[in-house]
Amino acid sequence: MKLLRTIRLDPSDTFIFDPPAQPGEWAVSGAFVFWHRDPAVLEGKARTAFRSGFLGVGSLGWSTLVQIVEATESERAALVEALARRLVERFGAPDLPTAHAAAEDEVSFAESLCGHPQDTLIAVHRTYEDGNVRETFRTLRPRQGNKPVRAFSFLEVEGEEEATGEHVNLISLAGQRPK
Repeated sequence: MKLLRTIRLDPSDTFIFDPPAQPGEWAVSGAFVFWHRDPAVLEGKARTAFRSGFLGVGSLGWSTLVQIVEATESERAALVEALARRLVERFGAPDLPTAHAAAEDEVSFAESLCGHPQDTLIAVHRTYEDGNVRETFRTLRPRQGNKPVRAFSFLEVEGEEEATGEHVNLISLAGQRPK
C-alpha cells in the first residue's frame, strides 16, 4: 500500500507555514483543520496553510508537497491511531472511537491520492466556493531515469487543466514598494 509523507525540497515551508511540518512525517490533506473557520477571513500563514498545505500528523505542521511512499499495514494503523489521538487532544473530538472513525476517513482519503507511482509528489490547492471547501491536486513526476529528487527537476505536471481564478500581476506589485 502507499501513503503520503511530507517532503521539503527547499526551506520555503519554514517561512510560509506556522508551524511547518517536519520532513518525512505521515501526512493527510488536513482540510478538516479549517472546518470551523471562515476561509474568507484567514490571513497570512493560516491562509497559506488553507490554500496549499498538507497536514503532517506528527507535528500538526504544514507542508507544500507530499511524496507517495510504500507503507505497511502496521504503519497505516499507527497513522490512524496517531491522528485519532490528535483529533481528541487538539481538535475537540468527543471520544477516541469517534476520532478513530474520522481518522480512518482522512487516511483513506490520503491513500486514494496514491494511485500514482512511488515517489510522485503531490501539491494541493484549496478554495472556498459556495460554502464548500474544494481541493484540487497536482502531481509532479521526476524526469526519466533514476535521478535523485531535486527541486526544479520535474517535467510532468498533471491536474493543471483547471484555472484557479487567481492571477498575480508582478508589475503592479513592483510598483507598491514601501516608502
